[in-house]
Amino acid sequence: MTAITLPAANEVCESARLPYSLTTASKIPASFVLWCELAGRTRTPRKEDEDMLNPRSDLVEGPEPMAVEEPEATENNAANQPTEVPRTKKFTWKIENFSRITAKRVYSGIFDVGDYKWQILIFPKGNDIDALSMYLGVTDSASLPYGWTRYTHFSLAIVDQVDSSYSVRKETQYQFSARKIDWGFASFMPLGELYDTSRGYLVNDTCLVEAEVGVDTVMDPWLYDSKKETGFVGLKNQGATCYMNSLLQTLYHIPLFRKAVYHMPTNVNDMPSASIPLAMQRLFYKLQYSDTSVATKELTKSFGWDNYESFLQHDVQELNRVLCAKLEEKMKRTVVEGAIQQLFEGHHMNCIECINVDYKSSRKESFYDLQLDVRGCHDVYASFDKYVAVENLDGDNKYHAEQHGLQDAKKEVLFIDFPPVLQLHLKRFEYDFVSDVMGKINDRYEFPLQLDLDRDDGKYLSPDADRRVCNLYTLHSVLVHSGGVHGGHYYAFIRPTLSGQWYKFDDERVTKEDVKNALDEQYGGEEEHPMQTIQGVNKFTKHSNAYMLVYIRDSDKDKIMCHVDEKDIAESLREKLKREQEEKEQKKKYKSEAHLYTIVMVACDGDFFWQIGRHVIFDLVNHNMVKSLRVQKLMPFNVFKVEVENEFGIPVQFQRFWLWEKRLNQTYRPVRPLTQDEEAQTVGHLMSIASKVQNKELRLFLEFESGPDSLPIPLPNKEKDDILLFFKLYDPEKEELRYVGRLFVNNLGKPVDIFTRLNEMAGYTPEEDIDLYEEIRFYPNVLCDHMKKGSTFRSSQLEDGDIVCFQKSLPTEVCQRLRYPDVRSFFDYHHNLQVIHFRPLEKTKVYEFGLELSKRDKYDEVVEKVAHRLGLNDPTKIRLTSCNSFTQQPKPHPIKYRGVDTLLDMLLHYNQVSDILYYEVLDIPLPELEGLRTLRVAFRHGTNDEMEINSIRRSKDSTVADLLDDLRMKIQLSRPDVELRLLEVFAHKIYKIFLSGEKIESINDNYLALQAEEIPEEEKHLGPHDRLIHVYHFMNEGNQNKAKIQNFGEPFLLAIHADEILANVKIRVQKKLDVSDEEFSKWKFAFVSQDRTEYLENSEFLFSRFQQTSSIYIWEQYLGLEHKRPLAANQCRQPSVVKIYN
Repeated sequence: MTAITLPAANEVCESARLPYSLTTASKIPASFVLWCELAGRTRTPRKEDEDMLNPRSDLVEGPEPMAVEEPEATENNAANQPTEVPRTKKFTWKIENFSRITAKRVYSGIFDVGDYKWQILIFPKGNDIDALSMYLGVTDSASLPYGWTRYTHFSLAIVDQVDSSYSVRKETQYQFSARKIDWGFASFMPLGELYDTSRGYLVNDTCLVEAEVGVDTVMDPWLYDSKKETGFVGLKNQGATCYMNSLLQTLYHIPLFRKAVYHMPTNVNDMPSASIPLAMQRLFYKLQYSDTSVATKELTKSFGWDNYESFLQHDVQELNRVLCAKLEEKMKRTVVEGAIQQLFEGHHMNCIECINVDYKSSRKESFYDLQLDVRGCHDVYASFDKYVAVENLDGDNKYHAEQHGLQDAKKEVLFIDFPPVLQLHLKRFEYDFVSDVMGKINDRYEFPLQLDLDRDDGKYLSPDADRRVCNLYTLHSVLVHSGGVHGGHYYAFIRPTLSGQWYKFDDERVTKEDVKNALDEQYGGEEEHPMQTIQGVNKFTKHSNAYMLVYIRDSDKDKIMCHVDEKDIAESLREKLKREQEEKEQKKKYKSEAHLYTIVMVACDGDFFWQIGRHVIFDLVNHNMVKSLRVQKLMPFNVFKVEVENEFGIPVQFQRFWLWEKRLNQTYRPVRPLTQDEEAQTVGHLMSIASKVQNKELRLFLEFESGPDSLPIPLPNKEKDDILLFFKLYDPEKEELRYVGRLFVNNLGKPVDIFTRLNEMAGYTPEEDIDLYEEIRFYPNVLCDHMKKGSTFRSSQLEDGDIVCFQKSLPTEVCQRLRYPDVRSFFDYHHNLQVIHFRPLEKTKVYEFGLELSKRDKYDEVVEKVAHRLGLNDPTKIRLTSCNSFTQQPKPHPIKYRGVDTLLDMLLHYNQVSDILYYEVLDIPLPELEGLRTLRVAFRHGTNDEMEINSIRRSKDSTVADLLDDLRMKIQLSRPDVELRLLEVFAHKIYKIFLSGEKIESINDNYLALQAEEIPEEEKHLGPHDRLIHVYHFMNEGNQNKAKIQNFGEPFLLAIHADEILANVKIRVQKKLDVSDEEFSKWKFAFVSQDRTEYLENSEFLFSRFQQTSSIYIWEQYLGLEHKRPLAANQCRQPSVVKIYN
């Protein structure tokens, strides 16, 4: 039987999610209650929990709670409140002198909600990231009863004290428990926004933090059975995957989509984490047939996501597009090819007609979803009216017509056909040009149950549309976003049958909802607060509103809402999933009965003979590799001995069991045999005896003796003065250690008394002289004492279970030629052994090979072993780089040749020892390379506009001219005699033009880029009426009150002349950059100095602007080419783009 490790009792209790407290024990089996009580006694609070949430006065300097707002309880209010409405309270925390806080973490005062105590924790400078971190925590965990849970929905906010509509608010829900006492947002908002004085988050260096906390007072929602109440199950949230869960539920409840996924060809033996179709099939099957909520980790792993992605909230619309595109790709050349298009694809016609010239353009385009404006539109029909409204293209937005240039025109979009499943994404997030921030539009926006897109004689349809198709749609689902621009929570309202009952799918929880909650409550807008103020009715903005709508065309309803059953699922997949479900039930049963069983690990001499020297050097055995038996705790130990007889073939009368004990020096040894009274007890009783040193399993040593015929024989009696010693033999010639047996010795005896027996066990002659060592400790350092042959075992302080290692006594000259001549040096060698993981420097995440090395190995020994592993004859061509233990990335500078003494020096980083080294294979020996300077120089070809990077290696006393001469040999020039220059470029600006005689040893290219270019003929001989100026691309990301210059692209130098106006300079710039007329017409030219921008007129002479100066900051005065940043809906709202990698 293989070893089985049971979960700790408190872990089982957590996973079981007990639906009652222990005060209702009459409803529970007594044995289960007893087990829970035992589990409760063994649990200790986590140290990290205490550190995280217990307030510390030394960290809180200044910030204090300001106010707690709670509606007054009136009789009418109380009477009208539904019993299941959670108690809610708002807490406001005023933090003064915010920017001067030096503590890493700051705690609010404690506030009460629902008879529970809460506290806010913030990291003002970020929790190791460039963003404010904020959490809600339970402060009275230690005083709460065992097994407590607290289901809470809450929001945290940083208040904009100038315009509250720009406050950053995030909402979530969480099940707090003894093991999970804090929850929140590691990346609440960027620090740059928080500390930006032009915004309203810090006013007079004061920050306002708001928390609104609601606690369910009636029942624990985690005990709610979604399947029983609704017939549907939810999806588990991995951290921030609510957006994905709401989309998956919506797609799953489109039966034809589900059927198409089921029919995708897959191999059930593949790993689901490596196959998106298989992972989708398994997920949909479980949603259809499981009784509990379904995990999504298989699916996200099949996307190629790691844990970081699971805690990064993306946009549901973006995920929908990426996922459908990926499925469409996977469906090609299969029986379901084209299924995605048939469900979601529609077409519209883009028509543009010029006003002043005879030119028309039309283009048919497909779409899978439509983005509808919310701002300025009161409902879906108003958005469609705006979508098809004629747009005038004039002014700065003129249309570039072929052969006619920029022209005034009219643009119109009309629909050729709509898809059977119409997905409407509501543009709730837009960029505010005035305030220069993204904002969420919470305006009221209505959408109907029935959507008629043929209304008003088909005003949305193009002349090419098929009027025989009836475009009448029924609302299928509403995806809701609750929160603000920086994040929030997603859930979905769905009608699985398109009629009757609505259901709310909120991660794991599925509930029945009425049409008012699904529609009216998701329109957004404002809502009256139940409490009135002196000024009248108090209104507040609803931050929960519809974000995506899914409609299904009535004429396609029967086809789309088809029946899907097991026959649509491949039989092999069905059988595999059923087997997995059965295994899951078995594990569940195993776990539910775990409190009735224990694991007994039984080690014997055979394990010592096998493991010592192979798997174990110090101590006797690895218990995870010995025979393990799962037995009931109530089993009498005498019955257990019969089980051992069946497993080991040792009759009960020949067995003697010893208890193992973990000593203070962290070693495990058999310390004493069981007494007759103990063997008369149950296995569970023995567990309680051993619980001081082990609480997961019972560890026993089985002692038995074998006769000459290998059959068991009676055991010798253990006398009062007898001690049991275990013996290992060390061979220094072979550097091998092995187990040779055990002996009972009298503690008043001496080692010399047993030499004959030890020589017999080792196979030596009886008169062989041997040395003995007591094996005492391995960590934190080796302790192995040489034993005096004439001293008694008692005086040497030996006792039951001790280990003695022995070896032949060796002459001094023999010891000198051996690497590890004695037991102590052999143990010390193994103590310093560590497996080092080597990775190529150019692929830092790729593990290539591992080597077991000693931390005392010298530099030369390490590189020799690496070279041998790589098959290199010259170890000096190996260059190693240490690992930063905190970032898990290579350090910026490699290890110099013999620059460190030992391997430990290579691994050490601020008292942290890494197990990773990065390597390079050089083309020349490292000592020779370190006498040279290697620089990376970029060069753009004048002919093909390609940038290439060249590595130039020169001696350190070489000049820039030498460097450029070498570069000439590697690049393609426009002319053989063309001159080159070397520029220093950083942050899209030119900081220096190197002189040809400068030494390359002084060039710092760690952070600055080196760029070489051909010198144009016109710049070679500049006179007093010419200037060489810097030209940079930039975008002005500021607002009306303040400019904010953002440089980008490649800077360049340009010669200008005293008699040249800007209009002529523009012609040369456009030619140099090879930009089209349409694109170039959108650029603005400005004189920029120290980030102050002055826009230029075409008639202006540039020469007067750029006066000759000796300032070292010449790069801060330049001709700026301003580009407009293209702004799309929802831009900048999410921290990164959704990517599916597989």
